[in-house]
Amino acid sequence: MSRIINLESAGKERTRLTRAIVLAVRELARQSGPGAESRDLAAYLALSLRAIADTIDVSVAAWEKRGYWVKADRFRMDWLWAGQLAEKMRAALLDEDWGAVAALAAQIAQKLNKVSVSENRQLGKPWVGAWQELKRK
Repeated sequence: MSRIINLESAGKERTRLTRAIVLAVRELARQSGPGAESRDLAAYLALSLRAIADTIDVSVAAWEKRGYWVKADRFRMDWLWAGQLAEKMRAALLDEDWGAVAALAAQIAQKLNKVSVSENRQLGKPWVGAWQELKRK
């Protein structure tokens, strides 16, 4: 039997999500006022940050199995902000507190300031329909 290679690892998913989040934060900053697209963008930020927070334990499981607990704990601490900001963004969006949404978007941009998204990106607009998805959850 041959070895099974998982091409969709948690790290690749996290990288894809961080690039899409940076793109969504840029687009949210361009918005002139709250509207349907602003809701979608903010909801996408909340959902994507929650998805990133969910990938952390999957990533550190291999390190913990080998006894690299310090490395695993450091990685968890480096990404702890994702889950916290996801919950704050969700709460601010459901309360329609656009000042808090803008402040949280700035915090997210600061955390992901080293992530680069090229001009020839093929990400599209992954935030379309995110508001409906957030309301369902």
